[in-house]
Amino acid sequence: MKDFKIDRFRHDGDKSFKLKKEPTKVDDLYEDDAHYEALLRQQAAEIDKWQERMYAHNRYGLVVVFQALDAAGKDGTIQHVFTGTNPAGVRVYSFKRPTDQELDHDFLWRSWRELPERGMIGIFNRSYYEEVLVTKVHPEILTLSQRLPEKATEDLDKLFKHRYEAIRDMEQFLYRNGFPTVKFYLHVSKEEQADRLIARIQDQEKNWKFEEGDVKERDFWDDYQEAYETCISETATDNSPWYVIPADDKKNMRLLVGRIIIEELKKLPITNPEPDEKRFKELQKLIAVIKAQ
Repeated sequence: MKDFKIDRFRHDGDKSFKLKKEPTKVDDLYEDDAHYEALLRQQAAEIDKWQERMYAHNRYGLVVVFQALDAAGKDGTIQHVFTGTNPAGVRVYSFKRPTDQELDHDFLWRSWRELPERGMIGIFNRSYYEEVLVTKVHPEILTLSQRLPEKATEDLDKLFKHRYEAIRDMEQFLYRNGFPTVKFYLHVSKEEQADRLIARIQDQEKNWKFEEGDVKERDFWDDYQEAYETCISETATDNSPWYVIPADDKKNMRLLVGRIIIEELKKLPITNPEPDEKRFKELQKLIAVIKAQ
C-alpha cells in the first residue's frame, strides 16, 4: 500500500473540527484491482492474527462503531474488511429503529446489551450515536415517540449536552475496563450519494436496498452535516477517537478502515500466553494415546 498517515483522519478532540474541511476522496492507495484485492487479503489476515492474540490474552475487547449517511458503504466495508477474520471472534450488530421494548429504556440501554466479550471485536453498524444525530435533525422524535419525561424535552440544547456527556462517560468506562472504542464516520459527498441511490433504483437486483425515505432525508443534508460535526467535536477523545474516512471511493475506504483497525489492535498491550514447559511435557505423553486409539 502506498505510504500514508492514518493520523490525518484521526480526531481526538485535541483541536477544533470542521467537517467541510474533511475530504471525501483521496489519492488511490492501490495500483489496480488486483493490487487492491491483495492488500485487502493481507489486512484481513493481520486482523485475524491480532484478534486471535486478543482472544488468547483474554483481557481486552474492541468496540468498532460505524456511522454514515445512507449509501456511504457501511455494510460493504464491514463485509470486506472483516472477511477472513474468524467469525467466532467478531460480532456485528445493526441498530435499526428502536423497538417498543428499547423505547421503554434509556437511549444507551440497547447498546450495553450488545457489547462484545473480552477477546472479541464488537462491530456496531450504526449505534447510540443515532440518538444525537437523527434526533437532532428531527427533534420531534424526542417528543412524539421516545417517551421521555416532559421536563427532559423542554430544553433540547441541555438534553443533547447531557447525551454527549453520557456517551463520553460510557466510552471512558469501557476503556478503563479493557474495551476501547474506535469510531468511523464514512464521509461521502452529496454527489456520490446521489449516484449510488440512483444506481440502486436502476439495478432491479439492488432495489431492496433502496428506501423512499432516503430521498426525503437528502433534503436535510446540511442539517446532518452540522449534527455530525457537533457530535464528533463533542465525543472525540484520545481514548475513543473518531476517524473521518473519505468514502467516495469504496476501495480506498475499506483499505483505510482495515489499516486503522490493525493499528488500534496493535496499541493494546496483548501478548500470546507464555509457554508452560511442564504442561508441554505432559501433553507429549498424550500423543501415544491418540495414536493408539
